[in-house]
Amino acid sequence: MAIIGAKALLYDWLGLNEALFRLVNGWRSPGLDSAMVAASALGHPQLYPLYLPLVLWLSLRWPARLPVRNVLCLAGGYAVVSVVLVPALKHAFDLPRPLAVLGPAGATLLGQQDAVHTFPSGHAAFAVLAACTLAPGAHGLLKILLVSFAIVVCFSRISVGAHFPADVLGGALLACAVAYVLRRAFATISAR
Repeated sequence: MAIIGAKALLYDWLGLNEALFRLVNGWRSPGLDSAMVAASALGHPQLYPLYLPLVLWLSLRWPARLPVRNVLCLAGGYAVVSVVLVPALKHAFDLPRPLAVLGPAGATLLGQQDAVHTFPSGHAAFAVLAACTLAPGAHGLLKILLVSFAIVVCFSRISVGAHFPADVLGGALLACAVAYVLRRAFATISAR
């Protein structure tokens, strides 16, 4: 990667970001590729309007298994992360996608190329936000499904060639931070 200075340390990780990308993106098989494309599609933030009514229904139907406050955290978190922060950070950092950096010989892209900007990953941010907001206090099986969903979506973004690992990590950390702040805010409001 042709990134120098502080960006090289923070984003390129002195070559590790590209090496990890090549490792994960280099694993190819028809079954794995299909699974990764599907996981990536299921983790798209544009599916939020479909997921929110489902989790709200689950929460209202079984509040002991999925607390309503968790759904409220997801709703608020989506507005902050997917609508405001991810687009603003992508524009501010203006980092290129793997295919633009490594070329067709260095990166396998499955599906359509997303927008130009890459950091942070919106898919990773959305999937991790869902896990971080919905899992606390949720039923055990639901927790496992949410965490598994987040991990597979994050991995899929590298596998399909859409993001470098740093993009995915950035999106995941952003989502964790926002979920933490929102959960603390809801706890403070509930305590009053």
